Amino acid sequence: MRILTFILLNFCVLTFAQNDSIHNKVISYDDKIILRLNFDTNIDNYVISSKGLDIKPRLNLNNKINTTIGFDYKIVSATVSFAPNFLQGNNNALKGKSSFTNYTFRFFPKNIIQTLSYKNSKGYYISNTQDFVSNWQKGKDPYLTFPNLRIQSFGGSTSYIFNKNFSLKGIYYQKEWQEASSGSFVPSINYEYVLFSDNLNSIKSREHQLDLSFDVGYYYNYVVTKHFNIAPFAFTGLGKKWSSYKADITKDEKEKQNFFTQNFGAGLHLGYNSENIFFGSKFNYSGNHYDDNGSNIINNNFYVLLFFGYRLNAPSKVKKVYEKIQDKIPEL
Repeated sequence: MRILTFILLNFCVLTFAQNDSIHNKVISYDDKIILRLNFDTNIDNYVISSKGLDIKPRLNLNNKINTTIGFDYKIVSATVSFAPNFLQGNNNALKGKSSFTNYTFRFFPKNIIQTLSYKNSKGYYISNTQDFVSNWQKGKDPYLTFPNLRIQSFGGSTSYIFNKNFSLKGIYYQKEWQEASSGSFVPSINYEYVLFSDNLNSIKSREHQLDLSFDVGYYYNYVVTKHFNIAPFAFTGLGKKWSSYKADITKDEKEKQNFFTQNFGAGLHLGYNSENIFFGSKFNYSGNHYDDNGSNIINNNFYVLLFFGYRLNAPSKVKKVYEKIQDKIPEL
């Protein structure tokens, strides 16, 4: 946590030193349709450490690469992510069968970024099976699996960008291009409802979780050349988690608990931009952990993302449809 605080403070000093001397110009591409294709290794994994366990089980999906298709126009953005079987590393036969889909919608009214998403994953395996099975051989023996473990989440976030001369939309969604270097603090409110369900040895279990958190991040966009930028960021935050667990073996009894959570992360964006074509990569790390009756539940997420995109002029029919919708919803 101290290193994240140090990074945030240094970015803060750099921004305040520049804000008085520059007036940035941000180019908008809202009038264009933006098509995007991403490949990433954004796979959730869970690590459970307990006072009664010397070994920490590590739960992973049997996927290595996700594919995301995106569409943007005006203040609306929509993406769908999935893990296709034909990509190497997805659904290894020794790790059981996994499935993953993620639908995300974003809206960009003024300095606000509003995100709504639904994620569904099923089929997990223990990546450190060798710690639990003697004489287990990697590449030959099957992993310990939880084929019926399913995790569904309905969530969203509301972020506010303080510096009007800074474009977070340009870094993450390529809807704009920032012509001069600048940064901004970006506080976010995050909310998520998660449903865990499993059927193990004919015993069904379900856990409901509600997560609320508040993060403060700092993003800086360093414009190296007219077409190339580098953008580091870091964030940290606190939250509250409410949990309700029930298994068939306990009949009507439910276990209800609540926890304080800690969130943190950092990353780096590298991008190329022109009027029509853009591409680049992102390196992201985020973590979330909380204590559950002596067990420390950690959800780590480090991933690399490659993105490619193209902007084209919107057909007249698309413009007319949007204008009709805008007449009824002026905020659009």
